[in-house]
Amino acid sequence: MFDSVRVRLTVWYVGVLAVVLAVFSTVLYVMVARSLYDDLDDDLRLSLKMVTVKLVKELGENRPERQAALDAVNELSTREAVAVFNSSGALVAEQPAQGDIHAHLPAANTVPPSDVYLGTEKLRVGREQVSRRVAAEQINVNTQDAPYTLVVSESFDTVEDGLGAIRDLLYIAIPGALLISGMGGWFLTRQSLASVLAMSERARRISAENLEQRLPVINPRDELGRLAATFNELLSRLDESFSYQRRFMADASHELRTPLSVMRTATGVTLEREGRTEGEYRDALKIIDEQARRLSHIVEDMFTLARSDVGRQALRQSDFYLDELIMEVARAGEVLASHKGVEISVAPAAETPFHGDEGLLRQMLLNLLDNSVKHTPAGGSVSVRLERANGHHAITVSDTGAGIPVEAQSKIFERFYRVDKARSRAEAAHGATSGAGLGLSIARWIAEAHGGQLILKSSGETGSTFVAMLPVNCEF
Repeated sequence: MFDSVRVRLTVWYVGVLAVVLAVFSTVLYVMVARSLYDDLDDDLRLSLKMVTVKLVKELGENRPERQAALDAVNELSTREAVAVFNSSGALVAEQPAQGDIHAHLPAANTVPPSDVYLGTEKLRVGREQVSRRVAAEQINVNTQDAPYTLVVSESFDTVEDGLGAIRDLLYIAIPGALLISGMGGWFLTRQSLASVLAMSERARRISAENLEQRLPVINPRDELGRLAATFNELLSRLDESFSYQRRFMADASHELRTPLSVMRTATGVTLEREGRTEGEYRDALKIIDEQARRLSHIVEDMFTLARSDVGRQALRQSDFYLDELIMEVARAGEVLASHKGVEISVAPAAETPFHGDEGLLRQMLLNLLDNSVKHTPAGGSVSVRLERANGHHAITVSDTGAGIPVEAQSKIFERFYRVDKARSRAEAAHGATSGAGLGLSIARWIAEAHGGQLILKSSGETGSTFVAMLPVNCEF
């Protein structure tokens, strides 16, 4: 039963309320009891005052002592027992209370000469023992006479009746309040958790096939509404991630299918007729080799990106000169550039020590140069420049190609994205070494893995400019 949040919240609510009511009731009971006992003592003091005034008046009129005392004690009601004692402790006059209960003189030396004595005495009435509140006071009629002692006693019935009424009220009020609060708490928690149950049911129906669904947000301003909104944001990110993975798998299958189709076509055409010459077999094997190389390159790039996604592509860092690495990469890129009639130029740069993964940075630069050369027509040029500014090494690769369309500039770093996919696949089908659209993605990851970034600075009709920013992290 306590597995339910609704039950636990209700139990906690009723439990806390029970503790609060118990403390409140105890404090209230103590305060009322104190007030009732104080009222009883005040009544006894007032009774003593009335008897004293009457006795002094009667004695002042020279009436007999006993008659004056009797007239004085008769001023009080029969619920109070009153007695007047002389200085020797002898009873002068008294008025018993109902039930023939008499007032008794307190023990010797217990009544102060100038103050009221208050105490409690226990009497046996029949077979029962009862308690009564006693007030006593010494009075002097004149300075020559010895003092009289007035004693008034009253039962605790009024106090007990009042406290009994309070207890009866609390015995009814506290369980009733707990019952009503428990029912109200159960109803409120049920209403409050209804949205949680609705979110739970909706979340149970959401899977990878329907990630476009969202949890209901009843009140976006409360905690449950913010929870549902946060969960919906998570679903949006998961939906985007799943969509990205689907696109990635679709693009990867297309890229892998093209070289495989070319290889199967080459082998099928070559083997369908016997008596092929050595040159024809060599041409077929050359096509297969080119497509196998392209296929291997795509798989290696995909493996690199997969390892980078899960953080398992460790950097093999060492100290080297960045300017020398750029010169080496430029010389390697001149081989591809010469076949297209494109010129590669490197601006002079100062010695630039750097600490990082030399192999990955070489791959980043090769990808940038390969991308620029492929998109630069014959007779064009590609320039590379290394500068230092604001705590960063800026490697700028510019070309004189046709530029990247505006609508495609925000997508060029996406995996398998190419501005003209149809043309690229057509080139691959005829044996050209077309890229798979992973070069810029890998280049950006390498820059970010070194604490830098890769951006497309500009692109237009006069060409495109990429800038790789790497932090200055070494001086030697």
